[in-house]
Amino acid sequence: MAQPKRRWSKQRTHTKRSTWKLEEPNIAKCTHCGEAVLPHRVCDNCGYYDGKEVIAKKDA
Repeated sequence: MAQPKRRWSKQRTHTKRSTWKLEEPNIAKCTHCGEAVLPHRVCDNCGYYDGKEVIAKKDA
């Protein structure tokens, strides 16, 4: 099998391993209540998804 010509430095290896999660998740606004939610998820605050009530929330 082919072998690499040069060995990668420790710094290059550590940099490559440490940068896999640099991007922050996209955060969208709920169309019903305006709360910050992850996209394609039901809103925890009001229970709406895509303009429709998916989970009925009790008023406390």
